[in-house]
Amino acid sequence: MEGFERHGVRILQGWGMTETSPLVTVARPPSDVTDPEEQWSYRVTQGRTLPWCELRLSEGANEIEARGPWVAARYYEDPSGDDKFTDDGWLRTGDIGEIDDQGYVRITDRAKDLIKSGGEWISSVEVETLLIEHPSVREAAVIAIPDERWGERPLACVALAEGADASMADLREHLSSGLARWQLPDAFAFIEEVPKTSVGKFDKKVLRARLAEGDLEVLRAERDAIR
Repeated sequence: MEGFERHGVRILQGWGMTETSPLVTVARPPSDVTDPEEQWSYRVTQGRTLPWCELRLSEGANEIEARGPWVAARYYEDPSGDDKFTDDGWLRTGDIGEIDDQGYVRITDRAKDLIKSGGEWISSVEVETLLIEHPSVREAAVIAIPDERWGERPLACVALAEGADASMADLREHLSSGLARWQLPDAFAFIEEVPKTSVGKFDKKVLRARLAEGDLEVLRAERDAIR
């Protein structure tokens, strides 16, 4: 967004999905916040709800649920998707997030991508964001790998930039600046690229299938490095 502004283009971020037709929130800063630096703290969120739309967080999991006149209440002639909707008309979006006191929404992960390790939740998005900040990393996707002791642990699938050379230890050290020790991936797979869907999103289903089929070469850290 800052890069676009250097060319005179101001990005206004919003959030929604196909089932919300498509917009539910817009990230405009409050009118009384005029300092450009302070505005960024609002502009990088998913924003606040549009008129007539409602959002809430499910109890426990913090899954975002949406309701409104243009939000789907069911799938047309497809009862198999009924579990996506509550009895009182809320759409379960599958996004995990938080809503602050001013109503600004921050999405932290997809429900299906959260990693439950030793009873604690690890956000794959948080780990991925930090990984991609490393100058040697071109792409990164984090999935769960089964673990006998902790249930699940994060597996970082990393595609390095051309000509770059970063080890598992290098990346763990980089991540340690922003993550607790128990959140650090103790398993890495270095891959050519992260598989994509038809619309260019990272396709973690393919990575999970490759892991299940033994098609990923997994490198592991020492066990005492986890806790």
